[in-house]
Amino acid sequence: MYYVYIIQNEKKEIYTGYTSDLRKRLAEHNSGHVKSTRYHKWSLVYYEAYKSEKDARLREMQLKKSSGSKRWLKERIKNSLNS
Repeated sequence: MYYVYIIQNEKKEIYTGYTSDLRKRLAEHNSGHVKSTRYHKWSLVYYEAYKSEKDARLREMQLKKSSGSKRWLKERIKNSLNS
């Protein structure tokens, strides 16, 4: 399985990515192994699962590039983002 995920840090900033191992990837974010997410504590707030890596990559790109898609998803998970 492949996962598109959203993590949030203590400043309420969000990061979107994709991976085949959610636990390992979250640990990498929190241990400073990912340059763009260093120096913060991240928690998983949302994920989607896909059988196809290509589908997961395309969904990640859609969320990163399309403000409408990202806005719709943020509205859908607003309670998770605010907790």
